[in-house]
Amino acid sequence: MPWLLLSGAIAMETAATLAMKASHGFTRKIWIIPVVLGYAGAFALLGAVLAGGVAVGVAYGVWAAAGVALTAIFGRLLFREPFGWAMASGVALIIAGVLMIELGAAH
Repeated sequence: MPWLLLSGAIAMETAATLAMKASHGFTRKIWIIPVVLGYAGAFALLGAVLAGGVAVGVAYGVWAAAGVALTAIFGRLLFREPFGWAMASGVALIIAGVLMIELGAAH
């Protein structure tokens, strides 16, 4: 169950960040609602994950890495932001780093 909650936290944080971009510096007021709800929901779910016993380094590492990767990918798809080989390599390194943290926490 904690991993399902963490997935929800990641999705909400990513959606909130993308909504912030869509707001154009909060000049499009309607986007404030998904930004606030997304971040509030993400932090609430992350808190539940931590309360469920997942180590803080693992939970935050997975949350942050997945958020960075998904935001970069969706930024490309939704806003036509750059996403070249260097960025793709960086995302792969982030994922590898989080995997190493997870493997280290298992021992």
